[in-house]
Amino acid sequence: MCLRAKLGVGRGDLAAMERDGERGLALFRELGDGWGQIEAMDVLDRAAEIRGDYPKAARLRREGLRLAEELGFEVSFKLAGLGRIALLERDYAAADDLHERARRLAVAQSYKSAEENALLGLAMSARRQRRYDEAEAYLLPVLDWLRRVRGTPGIAFIMAELGFAAEQRGDARLALARHREGHEAAHATGDPRAVALALEGLAGALS
Repeated sequence: MCLRAKLGVGRGDLAAMERDGERGLALFRELGDGWGQIEAMDVLDRAAEIRGDYPKAARLRREGLRLAEELGFEVSFKLAGLGRIALLERDYAAADDLHERARRLAVAQSYKSAEENALLGLAMSARRQRRYDEAEAYLLPVLDWLRRVRGTPGIAFIMAELGFAAEQRGDARLALARHREGHEAAHATGDPRAVALALEGLAGALS
């Protein structure tokens, strides 16, 4: 069920994510499988976030954080997930605190993917607070690492953020170049949300 739900994420199929995620969560709760519950909640909290139901997403992520702390893994990702909800609710102080906690933990554990995820959250918060140089300082080293490991989905998202930062700073030429690269990467992923974000960036840069 969880695998089918995760496949729904790539297709942007919210109904499948919720249906299969709920069934998987019920089964794993019945079995007392904490890891399985985390996997199911990962899909369900993402679906809630996409629908704009931030209280539900936060509740699921807090429960996921509790289980992750009990099991001793993926705690940095869970902290950052709560930071993303705070960011969407424009609580930048809470977002920065949660993402910085996630970053420090990831560094202590030498967990590069989790560190990248936390830095993305710090960058998004900085850009939304008009601290464009700070946002780029977070993003550019992560972009360099993703290019080395060929992390195309991450590259698509980072190029969108970099493009928005350039656009909001008034550098239309750089913004357009970044959004074009981001669109190419987004198209390669096949993720409709990534493509939509890239198209939004291109539209802004060309307007």
